[in-house]
Amino acid sequence: MNIPADHATLRRRDVQRRFDRAARHFDAADFVHAVTRDGLLERLAPMLVDAKTVVDLGCGTGSACGALARRFRRSRIIGIDVSENMLLELARKRSWRAKTAPIQADASALPLADGSVDVVFSNLLLPWIGDPATVFREAARVLREGGLMLFSTLGPDSLLGLRRAWQSVDTSAHVNRFLDMHDIGDAAVRAGLRDPVLDVDRLAVTYANCEALFRDLTATGARNSLRQRRRSLLGKNEFATMTDALDAQGSDGVIHVDLELVYGHCWGSGVTAGGGDYRIDAAQIGRRR
Repeated sequence: MNIPADHATLRRRDVQRRFDRAARHFDAADFVHAVTRDGLLERLAPMLVDAKTVVDLGCGTGSACGALARRFRRSRIIGIDVSENMLLELARKRSWRAKTAPIQADASALPLADGSVDVVFSNLLLPWIGDPATVFREAARVLREGGLMLFSTLGPDSLLGLRRAWQSVDTSAHVNRFLDMHDIGDAAVRAGLRDPVLDVDRLAVTYANCEALFRDLTATGARNSLRQRRRSLLGKNEFATMTDALDAQGSDGVIHVDLELVYGHCWGSGVTAGGGDYRIDAAQIGRRR
């Protein structure tokens, strides 16, 4: 996978801590997750998959588990997340008849047997993984041959306005740089998954002010967890400089946040790729029409 030289990496411990803190109020602010979740379910609807075991990878509070259980009525749903508090929220909401089993685990090291899973459903997990290739390798390992992986992530055009506003303050890493669609598809194939198909959608979100934007970022755990982030405290004047720069980007008195939503699906091959130098032409990666 061609990771850009300036691509900042994430601290897993910090990501986990932020999502633990956000779990209680996550459902009230997860509208972006809801958009991509519905987008994935829409793309899943026409696919013919005989599934007995379905994994919701990075399940959060389990908002997709019910829909997956209805789509695959005879299947066992496994909700996996690194955040214990997210899984506690899932357990609190589910009925006693639910077939969802919560498991706390790192998506890069799944406690599942090889070839034991029919469907991996992963909604906006990849933006919170330092090296997404590790997730694809684990998905390729646990998926049976012909099993399906669906995922959503963010593309490099996401949060550009917020990144530019922070650049008016300093050169530290404040906003993650998300990978290009073709790099994502390349990583999936290198991991041993086959026939990746990806497409892109756009989502524009507006906020009345900066306080509302950062309130939602905090409520969804989406604050700075980058290894390269600034370690010293940010002064009030510096924060004001950033918010002024963000305000100046809008022309109608509101804050505009643009997101590039990347959707993809690929299939299990029954073979997990090794660490060789396999390459594919990015032009061979299909796009959904």
